[in-house]
Amino acid sequence: MKIKIHPNSSQEKIKEISKDELEVWIKEKAIDGKANEYLIKFLKKELGRKFSIKSGFTSRIKVLEELF
Repeated sequence: MKIKIHPNSSQEKIKEISKDELEVWIKEKAIDGKANEYLIKFLKKELGRKFSIKSGFTSRIKVLEELF
């Protein structure tokens, strides 16, 4: 799944672009990987599924892998 993340946003929401692509706004700042950690927790809470970051650790565009 491809994610475009907007850290340090005033709101938190998820917008579905396509079946395998999301755009996500989160309040956490992108400092020391905190936005990445928060993104995983936020997606688990909102979507009810666990993910791990496959690539894009320092990019706003990330590729996530669903964990079963």
